[in-house]
Amino acid sequence: MLQEVKQMIRKEITLEWRQKFAFNGVLLYLVSTVFVCYLSFDRLIDVPTWNALYWIILMFASINAVLKSFLQERDGRLLYYYTLVKPQSIINAKIVYNALLMSALGIAGLVVFIGFMGNPVKNIGLFLVNMLLGVTGFSAVLSMVSAIASKARNNFTLMAVLSFPLILPLLLVLIRVSSDAIHGATVVEALPKLLVILLLSVITLVLSNVLFPYIWKE
Repeated sequence: MLQEVKQMIRKEITLEWRQKFAFNGVLLYLVSTVFVCYLSFDRLIDVPTWNALYWIILMFASINAVLKSFLQERDGRLLYYYTLVKPQSIINAKIVYNALLMSALGIAGLVVFIGFMGNPVKNIGLFLVNMLLGVTGFSAVLSMVSAIASKARNNFTLMAVLSFPLILPLLLVLIRVSSDAIHGATVVEALPKLLVILLLSVITLVLSNVLFPYIWKE
């Protein structure tokens, strides 16, 4: 199954390389949103607001990036995949690819955010570790929700409604850890919260592998 996942990830990267407008569109959304925040606050922004704004912007950018995961797949192509690979390979490849995509967006967003809004983060290493764990959890949740929403007609609305309550617990922990990083906490001090983030991501990943085959058969 590992070989199948690698091939599916390669397919996703190839399609993204041919259709660069997808990534560029989300990146443009990210930069323009940060720029609007910069014009609105004019750098007069406190640390909690800086922290919350970063994660809210990244969350909505992630939803926009992952929305197309299954919505762009046509029925004929899905049937073709069904004859070639296991459903677990497909969902795992989507999760890994979306995690890589959102990691790039998260790092780019952080650079842009620091450029416009300043850098209050004292422990950038912890902040980056927290961000990478966070986008992995986002990817696991949103990829599964995208698969569910692709079976309905009102795809975007359904995805927004389903994803927000699932992401919210993870988002709250991420904001707390990044707040610790801003105030200079070490990785050891934030380790319990990081383990909670990791546990939430693993639970979502396991549930995706269990539930996706049933969705795949529909």
